[in-house]
Amino acid sequence: MKKFIISMMLIASGSVFPQVSLGTQAQEINRWTFGGGIGLGFGSNSSFNLQASPRVGYRLTEDLEAGGIGSVSWQTSNSYKSTMFGVGPFVNYYFARSFYVGANYQHFFINYKDKYYDYKYNTEENALYLGGGYMQRIGNNSFMQLGLMYNVLWKQNSSVFTSGLIPNIGFVVGL
Repeated sequence: MKKFIISMMLIASGSVFPQVSLGTQAQEINRWTFGGGIGLGFGSNSSFNLQASPRVGYRLTEDLEAGGIGSVSWQTSNSYKSTMFGVGPFVNYYFARSFYVGANYQHFFINYKDKYYDYKYNTEENALYLGGGYMQRIGNNSFMQLGLMYNVLWKQNSSVFTSGLIPNIGFVVGL
């Protein structure tokens, strides 16, 4: 009798679950990601730098994300003042949910003013950053990214940037 009751319970429970799962639709997964980074710097000659880099991405697969990134930077010191805007696409590939490799292209618009000589300089520059880094989970679907990128288009004598190597810290929500 005991075997009969256990067998009937298993059969009944097996027939209930398929009926429940057949009637429900799969929950839609939100593939949009949001994030970015901010920067603050101080230096010699009373220099000050403030930067913000917002980004919006879309997960093409579980591990591949593409989107757009922007950048705005304000720099000032005793001798100069500069404003820079950048915009462009990016792509990131995530593996083991702890590491990523990525690329982003940005087109920068630069406005520079020398305070001593009253000299103004407006220019544009392209940058293609390649690199990767480590991700630390800070919530259910939120991560802090620590990485290093290199601008492969950087030229020492003609770039407005002092180096092609850029450390970055950012946050991503939605992965």
